[in-house]
Amino acid sequence: MLDVRKLRLLRELAHRGTIAAVADALSYTPSAVSQQLTALEREAGVPLLERTGRRVLLTPAAHLLVGHTETVLAALERADAELACARDELVGTLRIGAFPTAARTLLSPALVTLSTDHPRLELTVTEIDPAEVPDALRAGTLDIALTHDYDLVPATPDAALRTEPLHSETVHLATRTPARTPDPLRAQVESPWIAGTPGTLCHTVTLRVCQAAGFTPRIRHHADDFTTVLALVAAGAGAAIVPAMALHSPPAAITLTPLPIRRHTYLAHRNGTDAHPAVQAARTALRAAADRTDSAV
Repeated sequence: MLDVRKLRLLRELAHRGTIAAVADALSYTPSAVSQQLTALEREAGVPLLERTGRRVLLTPAAHLLVGHTETVLAALERADAELACARDELVGTLRIGAFPTAARTLLSPALVTLSTDHPRLELTVTEIDPAEVPDALRAGTLDIALTHDYDLVPATPDAALRTEPLHSETVHLATRTPARTPDPLRAQVESPWIAGTPGTLCHTVTLRVCQAAGFTPRIRHHADDFTTVLALVAAGAGAAIVPAMALHSPPAAITLTPLPIRRHTYLAHRNGTDAHPAVQAARTALRAAADRTDSAV
């Protein structure tokens, strides 16, 4: 019988790429991960890993096994959800992840609802970039998360996760002075730009938006908080791409130009957790918060 814990390590290796990354994510030592994967190969009776120098690649048999692992783990999640449904009230911990603008506009009111309706449910919140959400959900450090993508940077599907649309918003170009041209992006070709930290989705979308307009932005400043981004724009430090949810109180000195692209917010959770009462309660509260946000626009 194959060991589920070892299968989970193989699944994480398929996603993270290195044994060191798997060990770091799941609080193992690299040698322990290697030993467990070697034991899984013995249990499976076929080679699962190809070692080329310091790199470890999955064999076709390993990829086949990873697909079955997703099914097994989802079934275990459904079993846990059914047991939770048998309890009289919601108890335990619900770990929620959200990117900053969603934490302020969508998650905050949802937390009030959840705390009022389910006082014995312990809520924990982690601010997280959408690029890190899939790993956190698979590793079990989050149970549900708010994530997002853009028209020009769609998210890559993850077989371990289920996502559902929650909110959509306009993306704006923020500048210090109005662009006196039909093409406001092209007017910023020579301007310095403000973008998120390299590797974040906000940094990537700045590159993609400008490249779609025919140029590569000269990114001079990096900031992940949109309040800081808008303050830098107001100070004349450069142009920036800013979604509508970040514009709750923009500085009067800036010009906001709507662009023909949108940012889309999603709810994400592990496969099999749909029916878990805590996840259901969070989905309901977050949808109500998104509906109020939509009606206020």
